[in-house]
Amino acid sequence: MTVEDPDPTASAPAADAAAGSSAPRQQGDLERYTALFAGRTRVMKSSAMRDLMALTERPEVISLAGGLADTTLFPPEQLAKVLSQMAAADSARALQYAPTEGIADIRPCLAEVMAAEGMSVDPGEILVTTGGQQVIDLMCKTLVDPGDVVVAEAPTYPGAVPTFSAYEADLVQVEVDDDGMRIDVLEETLDRLDREGRTPKFIYAIPTFQNPSGVTMSLERRRRLVEIANERQILVLEDNPYGLLRYDGGEQLPTLYELDGGRFVVYAGTLSKILSPGIRVGWAVAPGPVRQKMVIGKAGSDLNSASLSQYFVAYYFRDEDWRTHVQRQADVYRQRRDVMLDALERHMPDGATWTRPGGGLFVWVTLPAFLDTTDLLVRALSRNVAFVPGRGAYLDGRGGHSMRINFSGVGEEDIREGVSRIGSVVAEQIELYDSLSGGGRRRSSRRPATPPAAGTGEGGSVVPLRPSAGRRRDTA
Repeated sequence: MTVEDPDPTASAPAADAAAGSSAPRQQGDLERYTALFAGRTRVMKSSAMRDLMALTERPEVISLAGGLADTTLFPPEQLAKVLSQMAAADSARALQYAPTEGIADIRPCLAEVMAAEGMSVDPGEILVTTGGQQVIDLMCKTLVDPGDVVVAEAPTYPGAVPTFSAYEADLVQVEVDDDGMRIDVLEETLDRLDREGRTPKFIYAIPTFQNPSGVTMSLERRRRLVEIANERQILVLEDNPYGLLRYDGGEQLPTLYELDGGRFVVYAGTLSKILSPGIRVGWAVAPGPVRQKMVIGKAGSDLNSASLSQYFVAYYFRDEDWRTHVQRQADVYRQRRDVMLDALERHMPDGATWTRPGGGLFVWVTLPAFLDTTDLLVRALSRNVAFVPGRGAYLDGRGGHSMRINFSGVGEEDIREGVSRIGSVVAEQIELYDSLSGGGRRRSSRRPATPPAAGTGEGGSVVPLRPSAGRRRDTA
């Protein structure tokens, strides 16, 4: 399975069958439209999660692929109550167009969420978006011309990769380790780009419980990243979907936005992980001139985010305790994370390593370098289990022997069974490799003290992330 769109001139019967499509695709039909496509479609990539969605909707498939909040944790009677109150008092406004920037009632709610993580922001500075994903799109729409450099972590959020591709950005990725983005490598990369006469339009980072690795950027690195942004006058897009989903206690680290004060850091937030992904409510806080351009860009895309969703949020925050819901989620996800870590210990063969996230939704698993998780996914799907192959988190082909697995979206028994199935597939492929190579592969311990380099690329070498059991701080 690939995370790239197929050649538009190629037939795709297998893809049609996988998606359950009954309409055959004719070669001539595809060729008829090829000449009409914009040049950017040649470099556009499909989201790794989108490619899996049709397959993982099958009830027999245990999906550890999506970044799903467990929406069954939201009490249905509470949903009915809030919707009834909203319908009785504000149905006309909730069904009408809204300002592009967002309705006035919702923006203090979003400022309240930011305040829970130590940030102080004027609600009038908030731009409401259709999920956090739209913030990434608006940043690219506002700042990126074809060929412009964007710097991101390696690995990075798989959903951002198609956006960078669609705007024809030159994505340069900087490796992460247990303490987040390697700021020393970032500085070396920026120096190299400077010598080449290229200045990045922005740096994209998920400092807290990063997607897909689960690691958290240390305080020292956060401070240095903000200093670099100010020294070099480079914008940083801080994506923070998971900051309130904390499982191990410890000190809450300041966000990049808090450290910077909003001079060069653009903040992206979302309610998808702490309330509901279905309402599609996110937001951005940006320096005034950048925000103004983003508002114009948003108006050209969707005029405004859904009014109904915004009024729902406003009524929910007015009458319900959103913090209690977040804590309920955190308690459940903490247990599921622990179940997944235990299952990995039980079922992953020697040579596999994984992260131990202190929060968020994901574990990043690194397998021996001779394995390819894109091929493994095909075999895993035959066992009715899914994950996101590591290549979906890169734009240069790296990550082939890594995978992202999610623990929030399914129950504990499915986590145990899903990891067991993945472990069986991995073990079979290792056994096959050993057989074909004459059994000469040197066995390594499950948790090597010094992980081997997993390849190089424009952003530097990829460092497989070691599990950090026993650590009880944000840099888990």
